Amino acid sequence: MDDTDGTRASGLDIQDLRLIRAVADGGSITAAAAVLGYSQPAVSQHLKRLEARTGLPLVERVGRRARLTEAGRVLARHAPAVATALEAAQGDLDLLRGGGAGRVRLAGFPSASATVLPRLLAALAQKHPGIQLQYVEAEPPEAVDAVRDGRADLALTFSFPGDREDPHGESARGLSVQVVGHDDLLLVLPAAHPAAGEEGVDVARLAEENWIGGCPRCRRHLLELCARAGFAPRITFETDNFVAVESLVAQGIGVATLPRMALEATPRHAGVTIRSLPGRERRTLHLVSARGAERVPSVRAVREVVERVLPGILGPESSPAGSARGPRAEDPRN
Repeated sequence: MDDTDGTRASGLDIQDLRLIRAVADGGSITAAAAVLGYSQPAVSQHLKRLEARTGLPLVERVGRRARLTEAGRVLARHAPAVATALEAAQGDLDLLRGGGAGRVRLAGFPSASATVLPRLLAALAQKHPGIQLQYVEAEPPEAVDAVRDGRADLALTFSFPGDREDPHGESARGLSVQVVGHDDLLLVLPAAHPAAGEEGVDVARLAEENWIGGCPRCRRHLLELCARAGFAPRITFETDNFVAVESLVAQGIGVATLPRMALEATPRHAGVTIRSLPGRERRTLHLVSARGAERVPSVRAVREVVERVLPGILGPESSPAGSARGPRAEDPRN
């Protein structure tokens, strides 16, 4: 933890940012010391020297806990981007040495776990065997937070049109948000339902049906979809288990909507019929990362493989405008 080198008298290094990030995550000097593998007095002294160099208080004590000041929070926000830049530099050096290794931490939602992840792992094993993929399942808000906090390098997420709690808005500011595909929302009906033989079923025809709601964000979109059709759905069951949704529909318990990706995750249940909705309802798929993460060779390789496998799951018309291999269009809000 020695930072007495005169070349650093007024500058910052990655260890400074890691220290601030550890205090933010752990909530105390002691917790930060345990994470970083240093003694508590060493961390306290480093903080004092860092505050002296910046000329600003970075940490304030509240009882036995520590929390960041506004200046500390500013430094903590920069930690993921700085770590990404260092990883990019290391990746470029590895390429010059002929290496193709790296570790990528990916977060993804449940239906992506059952569809994208197996194909991604198979493709990486064939084309990039040196890349180690670590995967955690997380809904979009938690996945975006994981990227922001430096716990994930990449997140595969989704959003619905008009979602007032879209995690790709203000909460993703400062991150890279790339649209990588569109996942059609489909109607799931019992096989014997009167509308089972039709395509483009008008949702208004189902106003008197019992409905099965999905995850909180899927449920909000269902409410909005039905509101546009002039009614409030009678939601009698809620589950984010898409296998359970199909089973409930097959038993005539209710009707539901599910994204194509969820329906592709398991064999089709014999007791259900899948029908399209008018206007092609769909959710948008995103890849979220720290800005500049595409410069890290291993992260870039994982992004490219995800883009290649998605059309095989969602259909060729699911890609964003242009080609999945064409120029990346980042969200203008960020």
